[in-house]
Amino acid sequence: MVSLEDQIHGPPEVEVVIEIPRGSFLKRGSNGLVDFVSPLPCPFNYGCVPAYIGGEGDLLDAVVLGPRLPLGTRVTVRAWGAIGLSERFMYDDKLICSVEPLRDNQRRLALRFFHIYARCKGWLNFLRGRKGATRCEGWGSAAAAIARARPIGPDWRGPQVPY
Repeated sequence: MVSLEDQIHGPPEVEVVIEIPRGSFLKRGSNGLVDFVSPLPCPFNYGCVPAYIGGEGDLLDAVVLGPRLPLGTRVTVRAWGAIGLSERFMYDDKLICSVEPLRDNQRRLALRFFHIYARCKGWLNFLRGRKGATRCEGWGSAAAAIARARPIGPDWRGPQVPY
């Protein structure tokens, strides 16, 4: 499923900073602090696009498929799509990135992961006393996700919402 925008211009290229290497159990935020320890290892390299602020006021999230990348690695890759996540009355996009075009099984795996992630994060929010449903909203266009994000400004000092 490729958007018309991607068909015309090709998938957007973004720089991603890896915050959670593939196989890691530690979930870190953009401030580098550990948010929680997962009972399962992350199946992807998870990070952020430092040029944009996502819907929840933190740096735009991105997953980079492929081999494990060390913490702090900066990589320029194509964003082939985005998965939406609603949490605590906010909407946030997760760019799905790779050097190569995504295969159908990679799309399905990413979507399945975020459905499970949303359930787990919902329980964590409940235990932390944070209100609002958490759910995976499905697959969308990377170009549309980037258009919803805000370019980072010089006055940004990190997310205002506690995680």
